[in-house]
Amino acid sequence: MRTLIILWLGQILSMIGSSMTGFAFTIWVWELTGQATALALFGLFSQVPKILIIPIAGVIVDRWNRKYLMMLGDTVSGLLTITVLLLYTTHNLQLWHLYVAIGVKGTFNQFQDLAFSASVSMMVPKEQYSRASSIGFLANSSSMIIAPALAGVLYPVIGLMGILIIDITTFAIAVSTLLLVDIPQPTITKVSTGSSTNLKQDIYFGWRYIAARPSLLAMLLLMLLFLFADQFCNSLFTPLILARTGNDTKALGMVYSAAGLGGIFGVLLVGAWGSFKPRIHGVLLGMVGAGFSQAVFGLGTIPLIWIGAQFCSSLNFPIMGSADDAIWLSKVKPKVQGRVFAMRSMVLPVSSALANLMAGPLADRVFAPAMKPDGSLAPMLGWIFGTGSGAGIALLYVISSLSMLVVGLGGYTFRVLRDVEIILPDYDANTE
Repeated sequence: MRTLIILWLGQILSMIGSSMTGFAFTIWVWELTGQATALALFGLFSQVPKILIIPIAGVIVDRWNRKYLMMLGDTVSGLLTITVLLLYTTHNLQLWHLYVAIGVKGTFNQFQDLAFSASVSMMVPKEQYSRASSIGFLANSSSMIIAPALAGVLYPVIGLMGILIIDITTFAIAVSTLLLVDIPQPTITKVSTGSSTNLKQDIYFGWRYIAARPSLLAMLLLMLLFLFADQFCNSLFTPLILARTGNDTKALGMVYSAAGLGGIFGVLLVGAWGSFKPRIHGVLLGMVGAGFSQAVFGLGTIPLIWIGAQFCSSLNFPIMGSADDAIWLSKVKPKVQGRVFAMRSMVLPVSSALANLMAGPLADRVFAPAMKPDGSLAPMLGWIFGTGSGAGIALLYVISSLSMLVVGLGGYTFRVLRDVEIILPDYDANTE
């Protein structure tokens, strides 16, 4: 676990810088446009390139040095941030510049994330998979606590330029940390890299591997449905709070920090208690808990309710995610995890791209007008959500949250999911 912890210490700093920049971009764009669609497009442009690159990324991760791929991801992110800083200081920064930068960054981050996730099984024993996965959630949650609160306070003082400078510094530290550790590599089978046939076979290998195992395919579809609903909520999260509070960046930062605290609490639960037995209960119950909590969040109108609900929602994600990771790590052989996990990682960009493509226009053009005082839904639902700014966004948010809950409960109705750990043997079992 020592190598893993050292890696994440560097990545935590990088994530804090990136999260501060993302938070600052959000405020800058909302002040510029005041539209949920403009913010949702951030998610769309960050995910579409990933969809295109993931199959190839899986092949590269299984063939190339994973440490160098992680370093490449941090380096490219740093260079992109420098480019945005130069555009901003010369008063040439436009909205489309941010969309392009986020798209390129998302592409290289995919290599970085996939290389890391495929390296976990090489660094820790199988019984520690859940705890090792929870460390990743700890890094994300820590950045969520520190970055939004810090950015919310610093943005009015140092502006976008100051936050970009902080981000660049954290990238340099992350790359330096990677230089200090040795990341084990799996045995790489010699292949003819110049053969287009072999490359094509490798690209489709991950899909064939999952499709031949119905339980893994069912888990993939389950996560796709859940993340689609969750990404709807993520797209609406910031505009909902800003609309309800009159662009109060400090309130937004406090809610983000509550999400981070909830995530850390969930990590501590996993670390102290371990995962559910069987682990699939952690996946499904985590979905139910997150969906219920986010529904309460959507119904709230004051920061106190948002903070409590977001804390409760976020603590479910390390429980759910670490259990899901542990199942995949224990069922898939390390030497093919790059290609298989590439297909698995497709669920996030696909669901996020679809959700971001739909959420913004639905919120701005359908639900917001419908929940105005003279809107079609106001007489029926106005007493629950109000008819002021953000009411339509809140309604769509609650619908998405309840969908998350239904997906989690629905998973119990399918044996191929419910008994995944019985049906599918571990990769190192004698029967494999």
